[in-house]
Amino acid sequence: MKSNFSEIINDSKPVLVDFFADWCGPCKTLAPILKDAKAELGDAVKIVKIDVDKNQELAAKYQVRGVPTLVLFKNGNQLWRQSGVVPKSDLVKLIRSHQ
Repeated sequence: MKSNFSEIINDSKPVLVDFFADWCGPCKTLAPILKDAKAELGDAVKIVKIDVDKNQELAAKYQVRGVPTLVLFKNGNQLWRQSGVVPKSDLVKLIRSHQ
């Protein structure tokens, strides 16, 4: 994942990265929210899930201290970041504001 991560976040459309872990309860809560947001936004956004246990170097590079951590990128630039569960309506509004 690390090798093409910079390619992925350099997209001209918003890319929402979910840094998660399998053992994380809030991450499990967030998963269907992300799925619903993707269903609503369609091709307007890419949603990428990064398992911090399997991608420790990437998590360290982006200073992920807790999971879930969501980071929104566009053209390689970090536009927004938040740890914890975020309501779908807030995510959709945020992503639409960066289209």
